[in-house]
Amino acid sequence: MEISVPLLRMSARALFDQRSEGALFERLAQRYRSVFCQYPSSSERRSWENSLPALAEVLLDAGLDDIEVLIEHQLPLTSLRADVVLAGSHPATGRPSYVIVELKQWSEARLVPGTDDLCLVAGMGNRPALHPVAQLRRYCDYLQDFTNVLSDEEDAVAGVAYLHNAVDQNIIELLRLPEAKAQLFTGTSRGELIHYLQTRLSALDGSQEGDYLLASPHAPGRHLMRAAAAEIIEGGEFILMDEQEVAARLVKRAVALSRQADKKEVIVISGGPGSGKSVIALHLMGYLLRNGRTVVHATGSKSFTTTLRHVVGLKDGRISKLFRYFFDFSGAERNGLDVVICDEAHRIRLRSSRQDAHAGHRSGRSQAEELIDAARVPVFLLDEHQVVRPGEMGSVATIDEAAHGRGCIVRHIDLNNQFRCGGSRAYEHWVLRLLGLEPGGPIPWQPEDDFELRVAESPEEMESHLRSRQESGYTSRMTAGFCWAWSDPRGDGSLVDDVVIGAWRRPWNLRSEQSVGGAPVSSLWATDPSGFGQIGCIYTAQGFEYSWNGVIFGPDLVWRGNEWRSVRAASGDHTVKRATPADFDRLIRNTYKVLLTRGLIGTVLYSTDPETRSMLAGLVPAETTRGL
Repeated sequence: MEISVPLLRMSARALFDQRSEGALFERLAQRYRSVFCQYPSSSERRSWENSLPALAEVLLDAGLDDIEVLIEHQLPLTSLRADVVLAGSHPATGRPSYVIVELKQWSEARLVPGTDDLCLVAGMGNRPALHPVAQLRRYCDYLQDFTNVLSDEEDAVAGVAYLHNAVDQNIIELLRLPEAKAQLFTGTSRGELIHYLQTRLSALDGSQEGDYLLASPHAPGRHLMRAAAAEIIEGGEFILMDEQEVAARLVKRAVALSRQADKKEVIVISGGPGSGKSVIALHLMGYLLRNGRTVVHATGSKSFTTTLRHVVGLKDGRISKLFRYFFDFSGAERNGLDVVICDEAHRIRLRSSRQDAHAGHRSGRSQAEELIDAARVPVFLLDEHQVVRPGEMGSVATIDEAAHGRGCIVRHIDLNNQFRCGGSRAYEHWVLRLLGLEPGGPIPWQPEDDFELRVAESPEEMESHLRSRQESGYTSRMTAGFCWAWSDPRGDGSLVDDVVIGAWRRPWNLRSEQSVGGAPVSSLWATDPSGFGQIGCIYTAQGFEYSWNGVIFGPDLVWRGNEWRSVRAASGDHTVKRATPADFDRLIRNTYKVLLTRGLIGTVLYSTDPETRSMLAGLVPAETTRGL
């Protein structure tokens, strides 16, 4: 069973007694290092040292010495952490009661003009932050929705934001956001905070309620494609968290102001796999359509766009026409749309391919410029580590240059720091280090409760484990580097077993959009249950996630001595092979980064090269691969 755990857990009395001891914060730092494979930043550590003592003193003054304090508690099925969760029993009902606490060191803050839940905080520049009450409302809903033991409890979870360095006068605008589920308190209203906590928690021992929360099974995350149609047509399917909500609010604000604004706003949202980029895109599509705005979703991925058209079209075929490709905008009317949402924007190319095919219709603009010109509010969502083909130009710098060249205001949101929708932020960091996409070299994997990493000695072992996961109800897929021929089906409709490793043979996924031999069409390989058994390549896997992921390192990327070597001759991707040596190496590493980060629950690694396989096995503890 997967569980979410805090970095530390203790009674309020123990926290109070240790509040001035450096050992407490060192224990937190070591636990942080163990879980996230890196040390906490100086600002994070400073936050613990300043805010936890302030909370401990409040709890003791409230007479809540024996409640349980869960510090840096990871919310279910995400990498997002609540500063503190207080666990105990409700003073009126005796039922389990939990209070999520967000501790802010803010001394001054005001609302972003035109919004009621985005803040500008003194000392943080012009980067908007989500209103703490709005943040807590989402934390409360998320914890209750995804924790099975709380799903039927109507009043089990509440939220408190404690701005212990602030006085009411300096954050007066923030007090205007009413919310029953979450409350905001400052140094001025410390007494009111004490009273509020006493209405939510009794003075009884809260350790049992802490056990109850931590031992609860978690509901599965909302599968992106399964929920897409409901989100767009009906709304409310996805809960946006922290920077996700900031991004959505900035887009909504820009749209509201767009018809009167002197300058166009361009919103650029960066985030790694699972950070919620496409969730934001789908949420915005639904919100804008329901509010009468003209909006189109665009990507450079045939698989991703086709799948979205398919799942949305099942509920309303008209809406599927709103999912387009980047090259569709070369002749678009300037500002003809309210919003264009450019998902997977790392796949933007220098020029639109249809322009290249019809030279007489070239606009002289780059593809990024065409997309910016097409709407009053262009929105770009991207991950720069997912550029996998020559000619893909999508980067923050490219979009910034195009936007500034047109006199636009550019607003950036980075989703990388906190959130991952399932999966493991520590594993993503491990992959970046493994492939040399972050400095420092490969590091040993530290086993986690909610993510498994295994190394197989053979492709048969890898497939056997993934098949058992698939048969247990978890979506599972096998992927590989593009190192084998990719044949068309035989005349009798059977697939060719192109991927051959010793006696083990499997076909690639279909290239066509016509189902053959029981295999799904190319664009639905990642989401159709019959996709298991075919090997997915980078072009069908990119943009999708599944519970269990198998990755075959082919001979195009091997470990020699103490470094990776990319092998052009071993690549079967003729487009990538035409890249310069430096670009080829970068594209191959990015390809494996994408393949390695598709799994939400676990990943099984295998390399066709013995030295590479030995290196991988040396990084992953033997106990995690035993019994594979």
